[in-house]
Amino acid sequence: MNLRRTAAVIVKELHQLRRDRMTFGMIVMIPLLQLVLFGYAINTDVRHLPVGVVDLSDTTYSRALISGLQATQAVEFDYVYGSRQQAEDAITRGDTKAVLVIPPDLPQRLVSHPNYPVGNTALRSQWNTTDPNQAIAQWLVDGSDTMVSATVRALRNFPLNEVAGLPYRMGTPTLEVVEYFNPEQRSAVNIVPGLLAIILTMTMIMFTGAAIVREREQGNMEFLINTPIRPIELMLGKITPYVLAGLIQVGIILGMGHLVFDVPVRGPLLTLLAAALLFIFASLTIGLVISTIAKTQLQAMQMTVFILMPSILLSGFMFPYEAMPEAAQWIAEALPATHFMRLIRGIVLRDASLTGQLHDMLWLLGFTLIGLMFASLRFRKRLD
Repeated sequence: MNLRRTAAVIVKELHQLRRDRMTFGMIVMIPLLQLVLFGYAINTDVRHLPVGVVDLSDTTYSRALISGLQATQAVEFDYVYGSRQQAEDAITRGDTKAVLVIPPDLPQRLVSHPNYPVGNTALRSQWNTTDPNQAIAQWLVDGSDTMVSATVRALRNFPLNEVAGLPYRMGTPTLEVVEYFNPEQRSAVNIVPGLLAIILTMTMIMFTGAAIVREREQGNMEFLINTPIRPIELMLGKITPYVLAGLIQVGIILGMGHLVFDVPVRGPLLTLLAAALLFIFASLTIGLVISTIAKTQLQAMQMTVFILMPSILLSGFMFPYEAMPEAAQWIAEALPATHFMRLIRGIVLRDASLTGQLHDMLWLLGFTLIGLMFASLRFRKRLD
């Protein structure tokens, strides 16, 4: 073994790495990105969860209850609804994750609750109570998000002295929690639809990320240059065959999820198909843009990882979107996976209509059109 020859190869590789700015940039940016995402943006402790309220009591007691719950910093009452039906519709659309419904007989429930001091009979004698064990109010929660549900369930034993200013005993839960769409709190119900978004992001970008680069490396670029095909025609021709591959993946994931993990598919298949097609085209478009930027297939793979990592961590797949800092939410809104995560969970788990999720549908459509235009403008029928 000759160390001088080995050292020569080492020097050669270092020079090559220095010239490959894309690879060098990934060496620096990937660990930096992961550090920022895990250390700053990712938060399993859900705080300041935006929720709604239906205050049918409209008394000092109900206002004290709302203020006391908000003082825990676990929830923030950003939405007000006039009825329980409006609250349920808002949860189905995905406008909010939870709504507190305060009944009109809140004072009666307060004094009849088992946690109320036995010796304080003056206030209790003002009402005739028929159900002394009922909760004073009720939470309506989107149970498909297990972390959000756990946060709301932690508020069941909210102390009543925060409401009436009396030394209540602890014991029976004071707030009832009704969990829609996943009352058994099975994690697979939340994971499987989200996994569809992540798998499609990874495979669709990977398939088309090396599309133009592969033509260049295999020597086919000369043939493309001599054809009358236009850039936009080439872009559409590159991504269309992979649309079928994406739909096959959708069928496999949701089909196996339903058969093996008993994940329900509540929404209509046509709505599901429309949302899946929009996301597949958006993901394939990202791959085309990467393919026009990367010089080698290795660079295309590196850039795919650079897109995939934020999609996994910021889209709401692993951590609640509502628990992220505002800056992280801005980044998440720029990712197609975030919008599809809302769409697929809304359609599959809550049977949400397209009109209620029109914003995410239009965003994916606009992203696809802009991405195709950008990739077409970057592609030049030249060898350089």
